[in-house]
Amino acid sequence: MKIIEGGRGKPWLSRLSLRFPTSSRTMPLGFAAPTERKPVIAYVGLGANLGEPEKQLTEALARLAAAEEVEVLKVSGFYRNPPLGPPGQPWFVNAVAKVRTRLSPEELLRVLKNIEQAMGRVTRERWGPREIDLDLLLYNGEVLSGPDLTVPHPEMQHRGFVLVPLAEIAPLAWHPVLKKTAAELEAMLPPRERECLEKLT
Repeated sequence: MKIIEGGRGKPWLSRLSLRFPTSSRTMPLGFAAPTERKPVIAYVGLGANLGEPEKQLTEALARLAAAEEVEVLKVSGFYRNPPLGPPGQPWFVNAVAKVRTRLSPEELLRVLKNIEQAMGRVTRERWGPREIDLDLLLYNGEVLSGPDLTVPHPEMQHRGFVLVPLAEIAPLAWHPVLKKTAAELEAMLPPRERECLEKLT
């Protein structure tokens, strides 16, 4: 299981499912050969509010750690927070993971979407309830804009449930458009964005 850091004080990490072992075809992310893409750092946001959200985030992390050419380096605590979308939804549980990968942004996005599909995510209304939600927040300080992928995530600077866990594990993570660190963006949040969060682990 390719999780490097984050277990201390986070007992849920010890429960990561062993049903998703590291593939034997996965190349270790050490020194890259000249013909290989060099490993880069990316940040992934996770959220769920249907079923058992904490278990679903744990399973999603296990699946991400088992993906080829992906190492989960660090995981934030889990945070419970009210939904953004239509009223009457259960509260969400959110977290952020720091990963190292040789995948391109588009390839990493496909991995995230495949995990969502494998875990039974159903497409509903915008900001509606979901079994699991995986978002690519930041990728190697790059700025990308396309029909299927925008990096940095265009709403992350407004969301306490993204910035608080991101700043927890990577306060110096750089937003290449706003030219600010995660800690600086977190400090700019309205107080209500932090006050509504309940840290679970």
